[in-house]
Amino acid sequence: MPHNNDHRDQLKQLGLAVIKTEAQAIKSLEQRIDDNFAHACELMLECEGKIVVIGMGKSGHIGNKIAATLASTGTPAFFVHPGEASHGDLGMITKNDVALALSNSGETGEVLTILPILKRLGIPLISITGNPKSTLATMSDAPLDASTDKEACPLGLAPTSSTTAALVMGDALAIALLEARGFTEEDFALSHPGGSLGRRLLLHVNDIMHKGDDIPVIEETALVSAALIEI
Repeated sequence: MPHNNDHRDQLKQLGLAVIKTEAQAIKSLEQRIDDNFAHACELMLECEGKIVVIGMGKSGHIGNKIAATLASTGTPAFFVHPGEASHGDLGMITKNDVALALSNSGETGEVLTILPILKRLGIPLISITGNPKSTLATMSDAPLDASTDKEACPLGLAPTSSTTAALVMGDALAIALLEARGFTEEDFALSHPGGSLGRRLLLHVNDIMHKGDDIPVIEETALVSAALIEI
């Protein structure tokens, strides 16, 4: 394969086209932050349990990330694979929870299969779909429209713009909730003790200083070599 400047310019243009397409998909979401979005936030704020995020395939990967973002910003959440949910993992869900289901088509069979169970438990359902007229959207208490004009994939097959839009909609939910809860930098640190922010805010001198018999002590007349050994 050639590596001349023309070929590199072509590759850069291809990458740029993807970014422009996905940026437009994100920009279009501004018009979708409506009363349904506000209602979704209210349902999550009022939730006495956890936010149960559900999604299949690429939507599942995005859902997993959304669940992690929610959990780390003050909204307890976890991801449930819809295939596993139908084989016992539904037992992880309680009537105090709120469900957040993702499906670009809104017709994903594995997701639709568990909706009657969620309804039977009286669990509020929020959805993020690319089709506001889909089964999932119409069955939702708060359907969020993350539809896009086209995928960045030239074949129109690989989830690209659609997954980006869904992820950004999830981020919008998480950060709106963070603000509404008054979530602070200190709160963030408590759930990130292994990160640099957590260490900076939570680690005190008292946590790492030597104490009691661990404090090195020598006579004032001792040699420096003895002090080094004691330390």
